[in-house]
Amino acid sequence: MNSAAPGSARLPDRRPLPSASPRPSPLLFIVEGIHDVAFLKRISSVLAVADASIPDLGQLERAGRLVFVPLGGGDVFVTAGRFFPLDLREVHLYDREILPETARREAACRIVNAESRCRAFVTSKRALENYLHPDCIRAARGLCVAIADDCHVPDRVARAVWDSQHKPVGWSDIPSRARRKLREKAKHWLNREAVERMTPELLGARDPAGEIRGWLATVSELLESPV
Repeated sequence: MNSAAPGSARLPDRRPLPSASPRPSPLLFIVEGIHDVAFLKRISSVLAVADASIPDLGQLERAGRLVFVPLGGGDVFVTAGRFFPLDLREVHLYDREILPETARREAACRIVNAESRCRAFVTSKRALENYLHPDCIRAARGLCVAIADDCHVPDRVARAVWDSQHKPVGWSDIPSRARRKLREKAKHWLNREAVERMTPELLGARDPAGEIRGWLATVSELLESPV
């Protein structure tokens, strides 16, 4: 067998391989907690089935185009600009809650909205659970609960669940820690089971101004804007 001449061996090709088109940077959807994420993903899916112009946030998340960022509590005014150094598009959604907390949240919105690629909203109702229709709560757990714009829905629902069980101890006599756990349990299924039973018609009855549709439209607008 003939051996190759010295220096004639072919060196490996070290030229860089052509790379795929870079993926657009994601939009950050910043909310207060994990229950808000559950609500928004489910209500957007419900609306998107009936209206193709509505973005399905769960699909956007799976595609890597949107990242939910639950803050996990704390002062939203302090954390409003936390992600500005990343230079990403952002949507912030804060519960209105009650005074004086409302004023802090409105101030946080002003900070965010001063950035050209960011939008922030404070809910007109106390929290996202206040946009639920009583029919979806009845469908989920058989409870008849009235919902007002300013009531604490998880507390009202947890109390209704307790009363329906005919416990010998009244709601007001339960230790505060136990009441808090029951409210958290109610909050969990309200933002999942109850939301999944919402329809565009039921949402229209609770949100006639189209507030939720407006938040979702903003997501679409920012995703379509130049990065």
